Amino acid sequence: MPTPDPPESPTDSAQQACGGKPKFLAIGIAPLGIISIGIVPMGVISIGVVPMGVLSLGAVAMGVINASVVGMGILIAGVNVMGVWWVGMEGMGPYRLGAPSGQVHHHEHGQRNLYAYPSREEALRKAKQLGCEGVHAMGSLWMPCKDHPTP
Repeated sequence: MPTPDPPESPTDSAQQACGGKPKFLAIGIAPLGIISIGIVPMGVISIGVVPMGVLSLGAVAMGVINASVVGMGILIAGVNVMGVWWVGMEGMGPYRLGAPSGQVHHHEHGQRNLYAYPSREEALRKAKQLGCEGVHAMGSLWMPCKDHPTP
């Protein structure tokens, strides 16, 4: 009669996913490593579909420095981004690199330029100048007019 197999012990990969020491180079689904490549990679340098790391390159990135289509972090380059310093087609943050000084939010659809202000009172003053009523919030900033303009 054959002897039954002993119960399986956790594998090395399962231990790493549950708080073990990260690898230097990790590749796969949700890899954890200093350099991580894959789907939802996490590490210092992360490259993939949804990378999260200090330096993130991918489709939807979250980290300190990002190059992505949609990114969130400190220094961001991409299409639709949010960060402290940002470069992109559309974005939110206090400093747009390469933009005119003080410009935070800008529309180019044949309409007058509208700006976002740190205080509600400043946005109300601009709304009166533009001939509209009220203000609306845009993140932590305020924009003139009750409704956000549509293209």
